[in-house]
Amino acid sequence: MILTTNNNKRNIIGAIALVLAAVPIVVIFFIVITSNKDSVVLFENYSPKVSIPIISFYFLLYLALFCFGIYWLVKQILFIIKLKNENGKMELLHLQNQVNPHFFFNILNNLYGWVAKDQKKAQELILKLSDMMRYSIYEGQKDFVTIGEEIAYLKNYIDLHTLRYHKKINVNFETTVEDDQLKIIPLLYIMLLENAFKHGVENLRENAFVTIKLSSNNNTISFKVENNYDKDLVNQSSGIGIKNLKRRLELAYPKKHEFLVSKKNTIYKALLILKL
Repeated sequence: MILTTNNNKRNIIGAIALVLAAVPIVVIFFIVITSNKDSVVLFENYSPKVSIPIISFYFLLYLALFCFGIYWLVKQILFIIKLKNENGKMELLHLQNQVNPHFFFNILNNLYGWVAKDQKKAQELILKLSDMMRYSIYEGQKDFVTIGEEIAYLKNYIDLHTLRYHKKINVNFETTVEDDQLKIIPLLYIMLLENAFKHGVENLRENAFVTIKLSSNNNTISFKVENNYDKDLVNQSSGIGIKNLKRRLELAYPKKHEFLVSKKNTIYKALLILKL
């Protein structure tokens, strides 16, 4: 409501400024024309009776109001751009915050069962989860984090999941990063990794695998996740997670990213490329 009122005030002020800027032109034209009746007829024998100082005064007045109108117009454009950026940041933060509850709900749901079964293992899980929550709360609220910090977070996630499974799984995480200080938005890759475990490892009784490759070269970061899954149980590409990720990419990296997914022979692949 306050924003609407401010916009209305700006529009009214702008309209008044534009009207006032046009008044001097009409006045000058009217005075000059009416100062000599003969000028009406093809402006023959034109000799204005208005003094130069008066004309100069109106000209300067017009120039001042014209400049004010231009200033107001530029200010409005900048205000609209700023408002659009702020709205985009708010939406990005909202989407980012949606990652945390979705992820931690799955972890806590599994942790509940370990408390009664194996206290030592439950303690290890709690420590891992505590580190991840600390990262999500403090680093996850920042605009950007380093790629090195994000890698550490992903490794913690992998260790957490590997620890809680009874079955044997093959998880391979390869990193080839030239500069671990490259900046990216936080919690960008966790959803793809979580999908690989949730829709792949958890639904397979044996021979489950997850392969993750993260590399950077010339300010280009490539993240690839590959896993097997049971095609009769899940549709891995569905869900709010993928839509959330796509929207975050549109807001944070417009026209500077590629996101591809493919499914073939019970193998799911996700590839995300960022061009910083």
